[in-house]
Amino acid sequence: MFQDDPFLMPRNAANSRLYALSKESGRNAAKYIIKNFPQYFDKTFAEPNIPCLMPEILTPQTEGMSEEALRERIHLRMVKESVDMFDQLLQAGTPVSLETTNSLLDLLCFYGDGEPTPEKEQEEKEDLEEPGVNASEQKAPKRQFQRGSQSSGPRWRENNHAERIFKIMPEKNAYSYCTMIRGMVKHGAYSKAYDMYIDLVNERHKADVHTFNALIRAVPYLKERFVERWELTKDFLTHMAQQKVQPTLLTFNSVLKSLRRCGGVGRTMSLFVLKEMEALDIEPSLASYEHLLSVYYKGVDSQSSDIISEVLNEVENRSFTAQDPDDANFFTTAMQVCCDLKDIKLAYQLNKALEKGDNWKFLDVDRSNGYWSKFFSLLCMMEQIEVVLKWYKEMSSSLFYPTPKNILDLLQALDAANQLEMIPSVWEDFQIHIQLAFAKCAEEIKAVHEPAGPGQVPLEWTGSALGHVVVLFSRTGRTQDAWNMMENFQKINRIPTKALESIKWDGDSSDSDSDSSDSDRSCALP
Repeated sequence: MFQDDPFLMPRNAANSRLYALSKESGRNAAKYIIKNFPQYFDKTFAEPNIPCLMPEILTPQTEGMSEEALRERIHLRMVKESVDMFDQLLQAGTPVSLETTNSLLDLLCFYGDGEPTPEKEQEEKEDLEEPGVNASEQKAPKRQFQRGSQSSGPRWRENNHAERIFKIMPEKNAYSYCTMIRGMVKHGAYSKAYDMYIDLVNERHKADVHTFNALIRAVPYLKERFVERWELTKDFLTHMAQQKVQPTLLTFNSVLKSLRRCGGVGRTMSLFVLKEMEALDIEPSLASYEHLLSVYYKGVDSQSSDIISEVLNEVENRSFTAQDPDDANFFTTAMQVCCDLKDIKLAYQLNKALEKGDNWKFLDVDRSNGYWSKFFSLLCMMEQIEVVLKWYKEMSSSLFYPTPKNILDLLQALDAANQLEMIPSVWEDFQIHIQLAFAKCAEEIKAVHEPAGPGQVPLEWTGSALGHVVVLFSRTGRTQDAWNMMENFQKINRIPTKALESIKWDGDSSDSDSDSSDSDRSCALP
C-alpha cells in the first residue's frame, strides 16, 4: 500500500487513511483524463500487443442511429446517450428487440437512472442496525423502520426512464420483470419491487434466484412486525420451491441478513437456517457466520460465548475465499463480540483463524486498523503488562496505528501494573495524539481570550500564555494559526524569544521535537 521508506510511511491512522485516499484519488484522476481526453492516448507501441492490458475504448465507434449503435452505448455504460437513442429509434418507427431493451433496463436499474461514477459503482451498504427488543411480537419502532428505508445512496425516482421504458415495452419476459425488481430493491423502492413481483406472478412468469435473493433482503422494509417479516421470508422460500428455483449460498445469507432485523424471532430461526444449509450440502461462508453473530450479540445483553465458540471452532482451520460481499465484515464483527464478552481466549482463537491461509485478505486498510485496535484494547484490559508491551511492539505501525483510545488503554494498563517508567519507550507513538489534543485545548484557551459578545471583557493575554499557545499550534503543523497568534505579542508589548524559533523549526519539519521548557518563554520590553 505504501512506499517502503520510513520517511513516507504513515505514523497514525489519519495519515494512513489520507495516503490511501490520495493513492486512489490519483488513479481516479488518471481514469478521468483518459476517459475525457481519449484523443491524446491513441498511440500504442506495445510489443507484443496484449489487448487486456491496453486502455479501454470509451468512445462509440458506430455512427448513425441503429440498434447496433444503441447496444454499443449500453456496453459503454453511457446512460443518457442510450436513453436518447432508444427514444429516437422509437420515434423513427424502428423496433428495438426485446434483448436490447432488457440490456437497457439492466443499465438503468443498476445506475438508478443516473450517469455512472466511481461512487455509484460500489454497492451501497445497508444500515444493518436494529434496536434491541425483548419480545418477538413487539413491533419495531415506526420511526426506526422508516429511517432504515431511507438508506444512503441514489433513490428510485418516480416515473423514471426505467419505469417509462418498461411500460411501453410491447413484449415483456421474466427477465424484464426480474431486472426491474432487482433495480428497485437496490435503490430503495421496496414496495414497488414487491408489487412488481406480484405482477410477475400474475403474468405466470418465474423469478430467478437473484431476484428472490433481492426480495428476501427487502423483507425488513416491507413488514414492521418481526413475525410478519419471518412469515414473508418463508413465503418467498415457498415460492422458490414451487417454481423449482434452487437456493444458493447467497439465498441463505440473504435470509440470515433479514433475520438480523427480526429480534427474538431471528435468534430462534437462524440456527434452523444453518441446519437447512447443511441438509442441502451448502457450505456457509464468512458472511453466514457474521450474520449469525450479529443476530445473537448485537443489541442483546447476552454474556454467553457458546455461539461464537462454535463459530470459531468451525472457522479456525479453514481458508476461505470471497463468495459474498459481506464476507469482509466477519473478522471485525467477531473481534467486537470478543471485546463485548471480554474473552481474550476467543480473541486469540480468532487471530489463529485470521492467519489461516488467505483469510488475512478479508481485512483491508480500514478494517485491519479497526480489528487490531479492538484486539489491543482487549489485551490492555485482560493481559499482563509484559504481554501487552510485547504485542504492542509487534503490532505498532505494521498492523495498526494506535488510536487515542488505545493510548489511554495502554496508559491505564501501565498505571495498573505500576510500570509508568515504561512510558518513555512508547512516547514516540503517543506524542502526535497528545499534541493534537493539546492543540485543541490551546484553541479553546484562545477563544476565552477573544471577545464573545458586546459588553463582555475578554481575558488579557500574558507573554507566557501566548508562548504556550504558539508552540502548541506549531507542533501540530498549524503554522498559520501560530503566526496569527504572534500578532498579539505586539499588542501586549512583549517580545517572543523561543516561540518564534519553534514556529520556524516546525514549519521546516512537522515531525521535530522542540524543547517545551525553553520555547514558551517571553520577556517584557525595557
